[in-house]
Amino acid sequence: MLAESVLLGSFIILILLGVPISFGLGISSLLSAFAAGLQPAIIAQRVAAGMQSFPLLAIPLFILAGALMANGGVAKRMVDLAYVIVGPLPGGLAIVNCIDSMFFGGVSGSAVADVSSTGPMIIPMMVEKGYDKDFAVALTVASASQGIIIPPSHNMVIYAMVAGGVSVGRLFLAGYIPGMLLGIALAIACYFIALKRNYPCEKRPPLKESLRIILDGILALLCAAIIIVGIAAGIFTATEASAVAVLYAAFLGFFIFKELKLKDLWPIFMDSVKTTSVVFFLIGCASAFGWMMTYLQIPLAVMNFFLSLTNNRFLILLLVDVLLLLLGMVMDVAPLIVIVTPVLLPVVKAAGMSEITFGIVLMLNLGIGLTTPPVGASLFTGCMIGKTTIEKASKAMLPLWPAMLAVLFLVTYVPWFTEFLPNLFY
Repeated sequence: MLAESVLLGSFIILILLGVPISFGLGISSLLSAFAAGLQPAIIAQRVAAGMQSFPLLAIPLFILAGALMANGGVAKRMVDLAYVIVGPLPGGLAIVNCIDSMFFGGVSGSAVADVSSTGPMIIPMMVEKGYDKDFAVALTVASASQGIIIPPSHNMVIYAMVAGGVSVGRLFLAGYIPGMLLGIALAIACYFIALKRNYPCEKRPPLKESLRIILDGILALLCAAIIIVGIAAGIFTATEASAVAVLYAAFLGFFIFKELKLKDLWPIFMDSVKTTSVVFFLIGCASAFGWMMTYLQIPLAVMNFFLSLTNNRFLILLLVDVLLLLLGMVMDVAPLIVIVTPVLLPVVKAAGMSEITFGIVLMLNLGIGLTTPPVGASLFTGCMIGKTTIEKASKAMLPLWPAMLAVLFLVTYVPWFTEFLPNLFY
């Protein structure tokens, strides 16, 4: 019990002291190894082994592809395309916000990138049209959660690695229906909010301009189509698909939309390298932490604890969802994936949930966590862009969270939504 107490207790203390999560994971793993009588070199080996995985090569390339698209005019085309499709509906601009996040999530793979790219455009547009600023910020933050669910998502690649080699292609396909369900649920909520608050409809652009916007939007969306079709058809792996995404994003930015310049590449490369370094160091330290948990048989103890509470499958899955929602409120996505997957995957498998479905349920839970205080990265980013406070934005989120939770529980208890497309293509 000493090693287990040292592992979990030191990690909690370090986080409360404000130590970065990566260092907290590494330090607590090292202290626990000493307590268990293990050689400290084994922790260094586990950190290195955690980063030496071929599928992880997709992460820096997907990050770079998302950065190229964010700076190459793709976000603007997504907003314009959504404007043409749903603008004339009641509360059209709010629904545009939901749909453009659905589109952009399919090419960026990041909720924070979605907020950072579409937020500076859509939030001022909504405020100018008479929408409450806090609601505009809250909706942008909520809809951006689709970014980690709709492929390509580098967080899914992390989960596939931690879960023991789950097919990235199957995970990508499994994310489409839940991601679109989330966007549709938020759009329905916006429709009724717009009727209640008398938000305006929008006028669709003239036919010639609309056709140009649709063409540009299709060109942008082709990136996601190429990736998914290529992986599902066995043309290339997820890692090779990420390289294709980079080339296509650069092609769009330089030659089609012409919003990327050579001088833009160096800052984009540097930001991508910084993000990748943080993610990989986190993966390495979390891998050592996860190995220590497995060595100390903590996942087995957690599974036995859940099963001792109840044998009811629905209650077990509900408890897992509640636990993930609470954890998502205080920790970021990547470390949580690496920490909770080896602990909770045996629990949900014992309750009859597949690795694929759990991966999407995990993403949904953590996506909702990105919208909640006190540590919601998307919420922080949206408040900074919209120049409002977390308290006001969180209050404006209240009518949106029920729609997100409804999708979460639907996907948790009805596996068809996650397993239909993978079974169809594979």
